[in-house]
Amino acid sequence: MAQTRSYLVPLHMGGQTVQTFLRRECGMSWRMVVKLKRVENGILLDGEHVRTIDRVAAGQTVTITMPEDQVRIEAMDLPLRVMYEDDDLLVVDKPPFLAVHPSAGKTDPTLANAVVAYYERKGETLSFRPLNRLDRNTSGLLLAAKTPHAAFAMNGRAQKEYLAIVLGELRGEGTVDAPIRVKEGCTITREVGEGGKDSVTHWKSLGSDGEVSLIRLVLETGRTHQIRVHMSHLGYPLVGDTMYGTDESLPRHALHCTTMRFLRLSDDAETVLSSPLPDDMTAYLEAHHLQEVTSCLL
Repeated sequence: MAQTRSYLVPLHMGGQTVQTFLRRECGMSWRMVVKLKRVENGILLDGEHVRTIDRVAAGQTVTITMPEDQVRIEAMDLPLRVMYEDDDLLVVDKPPFLAVHPSAGKTDPTLANAVVAYYERKGETLSFRPLNRLDRNTSGLLLAAKTPHAAFAMNGRAQKEYLAIVLGELRGEGTVDAPIRVKEGCTITREVGEGGKDSVTHWKSLGSDGEVSLIRLVLETGRTHQIRVHMSHLGYPLVGDTMYGTDESLPRHALHCTTMRFLRLSDDAETVLSSPLPDDMTAYLEAHHLQEVTSCLL
């Protein structure tokens, strides 16, 4: 079913073209404006068909009808923990060992299959548009947009915090500012090196027993494997990370997206969500006598 949205023209936008109003006031991409022109009654001004070059007046209402999604991912009924949902966004709590998207040659169920099935149960035909990517073995909060417009408009409106357990005694706080590139001869593995993309990771230690440390991380950039690469580069690889370290004490790297903050598109209200540390990471910390740190997080 096509989605319809209405926007009231504020005083400062009076006299602007429909196209300018949609781009500047409604935060729509150029591509979406072009698509709306191709939809029957895709753009209405006070209920009447209007061209993108026509002008709006303060107090008028612009109504748009989004083109219907073409869903290309198979729906699969899988457990799905929904943390937040509105007309534009969906936030789920991803478990470890679940890939976000299907990949060539692999038939394992993914988060994308589960989300599409969730939409179908609600009678909605929507594609899966993740706005933050989590590795298969990374757990925690994942934000998805329900429409192309929401995906475009959410750029820069969300912040995420991660918790990781690293090997070694790491105290204090700091920043890793080091470019990340694809490792020569590899397609997946990354490394710090010249010619890579700018990458900035802020970290703060929450506790350590001298052998392992729990750290909180905030990213300024979102490069593939950024946390894992930067912490390994710093000399403190993640527990369980066999790609950027050698530890096998956990069957997956100990990384969890624990907090997410974003401004809702509907009213700019700040929304803050949290996901508790999963059982495997909690048990690992307790085994290292870091119960006090664990209890503060729950």
